[in-house]
Amino acid sequence: MSTRPENRSAEGVRVGWAQADITPDQPVAVVGQFHVRISEKVLDPITATVMAIESGEEQVVFVSCDLVGIPDVLRDAVRSKLPEGIRPESVVMNATHTHTGPEVRLPDPAYGNTSCGDGADLPIMPAEEYLNFASTRIAQAIELACATRARAKIAYGLGFAVVGRNRRWVSVEAASTMYGNTDTPAFSHIEGYEDHSVNVLAAYDTAGTLTGVVVNVPCPSQVDEGLFALSADYWHDTRQELRCRLGEHVHVLAQCSAAGDQSPHPLFEKQAQQRMWKLAGLTERQVIANRISDVVTDTLKHIRDTTTEGLVLRHQVQRLDLPLAPVTAAQANEAQGEAEAWGARYDEERQKLENAPELRDEPRWYVEITRAYRRREWYAGVVDRFRQQGDHPTRAAELHFIRLDDIAFATNPFEYYLDHGIYIKCRSKAVQTFLVQLAGGGTYVPSVRSTQGGGYGSIPASNPLGPDAGRAVAERSVEVINELFGDATTG
Repeated sequence: MSTRPENRSAEGVRVGWAQADITPDQPVAVVGQFHVRISEKVLDPITATVMAIESGEEQVVFVSCDLVGIPDVLRDAVRSKLPEGIRPESVVMNATHTHTGPEVRLPDPAYGNTSCGDGADLPIMPAEEYLNFASTRIAQAIELACATRARAKIAYGLGFAVVGRNRRWVSVEAASTMYGNTDTPAFSHIEGYEDHSVNVLAAYDTAGTLTGVVVNVPCPSQVDEGLFALSADYWHDTRQELRCRLGEHVHVLAQCSAAGDQSPHPLFEKQAQQRMWKLAGLTERQVIANRISDVVTDTLKHIRDTTTEGLVLRHQVQRLDLPLAPVTAAQANEAQGEAEAWGARYDEERQKLENAPELRDEPRWYVEITRAYRRREWYAGVVDRFRQQGDHPTRAAELHFIRLDDIAFATNPFEYYLDHGIYIKCRSKAVQTFLVQLAGGGTYVPSVRSTQGGGYGSIPASNPLGPDAGRAVAERSVEVINELFGDATTG
């Protein structure tokens, strides 16, 4: 496929880069589990990387953050702090979905995630305060990237690396489980597909010096899921490795492709892999960093001579009202029972602390009470949705679609199961399609087969939006991508 010359901008493309350190300077709630984890140390920086692209009158600003998601409140705070001349809707933010980042989601059980408050008086930086801090620094980085845009050349390519693995398995009784023990006679098969693609976009200055890369991998950044510490997870190691190979000045902007049912954790051959990591003297994060870096550096060798300066840049923002997954009376009753059981456990934990305040002096005293509180609220959210579903049958989602010459970017705000993502890739007219999940607050959007098996990530408490919403996003994505490529001819 090739782009008609008359559609290319005569002014060429201008690119600017920036990075912000958004590591909090005081303890915060670490995101990613039902129980609260208060950060006890910083293993590596939490950052936001910005790539600002301009061609003719069109502009797009990609922002990748070492966070679990980009809730609307963070996105809107960043946009509200931008200087005049930067169109707020040109800013496309995504999260790498680290499970060792600061909590940025405000409590809302209706969203089906684990951010349901804490139910305890914790000595931490409030999420609202961190949101203000982070949004200010991100907006400043966007301003810097836009102010430093300069003539550039763009190249793109595709490679493959095993990073994400399907994390759900199905029993002989057709019940699905996320993670868990597969060494059981009840094991039948791994539930779904895997995608090992690595999409790469590279920017060079007019002298031919690489300035930065966008690296798109179908796997969340969650090797370390249970630490009481802050970290960007494997993307920190990957940035370090790429800069070691390509130069300290090179920016690395990470994107997570459709990967709602993927993770870096293998379900089988675990011992063999751990043995190989030990023999190589590497951590799992470093192994992943090397795999990604190998693909990126190899891809760059082959695409360097394909750089182009004048190109098509088009950007569409669409808002969809997506159907909420219906909650049955039986599901609501089951959730009510769970909420009551967890509520009783919460009351017990709270009473313990009231009877013995000295317990608060023990390390991580808050784990059990916050776990019980969040579980209670998580299930209560299902009951609330059941009661309100007649009045509130849909939820709005912001989607971005970008054409950059012969490649497409399509975003969604979810932990988007791979079946939906592969549908988009199969039907896209673009030469290469970069899917970007978690360009929003995030909640699981499961596949049809996953809801048939249930399990965490595919039950009402996990996903207010069901397969119908996932299909609606996929179909709209294909429609808009192919409209953007309607003037493309096969070459």
